[in-house]
Amino acid sequence: MPAPLFHVVLVEPEIPNNTGNIGRTCVATACALHLVHPLGFEVSEKACRRAGLDYWPRLDVTHHESWKHYEVARPPRKPGAWFLTTKAPRTLYDAPFQRGDTLVFGKETRGLDESILAAHPDQLLALPMVPQERSLNLATAVCAVVYEGVRQLVANQAVRLDTHGRLVLPTSVEDGE
Repeated sequence: MPAPLFHVVLVEPEIPNNTGNIGRTCVATACALHLVHPLGFEVSEKACRRAGLDYWPRLDVTHHESWKHYEVARPPRKPGAWFLTTKAPRTLYDAPFQRGDTLVFGKETRGLDESILAAHPDQLLALPMVPQERSLNLATAVCAVVYEGVRQLVANQAVRLDTHGRLVLPTSVEDGE
């Protein structure tokens, strides 16, 4: 299996439908999903079946007990980690996404913890929005960021599209760089 295009990290997601939609985006774009606990819902096999998440078995998903456990298992590397927040001084269009980058998103009600943001000030990104709006739905935001990353990877020839517009992935990260 080729290395993931991106690692999507959800820190303490609260709404199961958002995580389900994000999982489907990850499957469709060959991204890995990291779920940082605590979660606001159950992701047992039975719960996934009941929710109709037939794609979940094809998802490359890793669970992390906490943010600290995540950092030990997969420390956010610079510059390959990006933290999405409405508090960022620049937008996702300013980031040079590369295959294997980490895209970190916070919980629906509060976003990323201030301590995480403070630890990565040069890696903060926002989606452009009109000033009076507070944020986008988490699943919508993840999808927008992942597809901007895919667009950049295609433009940089790290991945390509076939004649039907489907992603063609190199068999290893080295093949795509």
